[in-house]
Amino acid sequence: MRHDHQEPRLPSARGPLSAAVMEYLRGTGPLPGDEEIAGAAAYGDDVQLALYLCYELHYRGFAGVPEDREWDPDLLRTRAALEDRFLTALRADTPVHDGVEEALAEILVEPVDGTGVTHYLRDKGELWQLREYAAQRSLYHLKEADPHAWVLPRLWGRAKAAMAAVEFDEFGGGRADRVHARLFADLMTDLGLDTTYGHYLDGACAEALTTVNLMSLFGLHRSLRGALVGHFAAVEVTSSPGSRRLAEAMRRTGAGPAAEHFYDEHVEADAVHEQVVRHDVIGGLLEEEPWLACDIAFGIDATGYVEDRLAERLLTGWRAGKSSMRTPLPSEKSHIS
Repeated sequence: MRHDHQEPRLPSARGPLSAAVMEYLRGTGPLPGDEEIAGAAAYGDDVQLALYLCYELHYRGFAGVPEDREWDPDLLRTRAALEDRFLTALRADTPVHDGVEEALAEILVEPVDGTGVTHYLRDKGELWQLREYAAQRSLYHLKEADPHAWVLPRLWGRAKAAMAAVEFDEFGGGRADRVHARLFADLMTDLGLDTTYGHYLDGACAEALTTVNLMSLFGLHRSLRGALVGHFAAVEVTSSPGSRRLAEAMRRTGAGPAAEHFYDEHVEADAVHEQVVRHDVIGGLLEEEPWLACDIAFGIDATGYVEDRLAERLLTGWRAGKSSMRTPLPSEKSHIS
């Protein structure tokens, strides 16, 4: 029986900030103060989990947490302080290109001797590393298209129509069994992973949480609509070649047909999406709001920055023969139906 539709459970705290947010969600304690948040590591486990907890209330929520916590004024003020800590760090640390075309050019041409995560998994990755990759990325892929849908009411004309067309594909073209999040859950089943939404939140590293929080941050703020379009463009432009390598990795390790299919599907689909996003979503948005060019470039570059941080975390562990997760997966592959 599948149970991936259930509300996730609250995870274990990773520090005083996330502990306080969880206690508040349970109705048993106060929220952290702004000074405490301002002094915490922006990309650290504690800030990223606290922010993830706040954001998740806008998705499926948590078991046992009242639904009206989503718009709790005190919690929103805490979320704003966490966001300010995160966004300030991103703007300071992300190398930003001068314009959209320059930012896109950086990711449109792949280096001949690529050394990223998908190259590693294709060439020498072991099945346990593919399972870790899928477990960590499940926090992203099981909600992949959802935050991008928040930009639709903030677009119009050509940009809106093109964005809706790509999102329609992401949501399966009207077929529940073709929704990309569903296909990723099928991949997880092939790899013997638990498909419950949010199951691997405790085990995921801070860098994995950051990639999810980035798209939630951009998606929830109208003022960051340009950055969200940039994030979406970065994902679509880099997806097809990366997916081709991951499909090869799944075949080489005998991961299973659904595991192969998820990435095979993205090789073709995202090659088309890339063109639509570049020419119609970005092009249409800039026709209507040319002043958003810097925000789009920031979204593209910030996406690369947080993905590079995750890649470094994964590869550092794997090259040393160690787990990249806070809580390693069981060594044996046990299928979950």
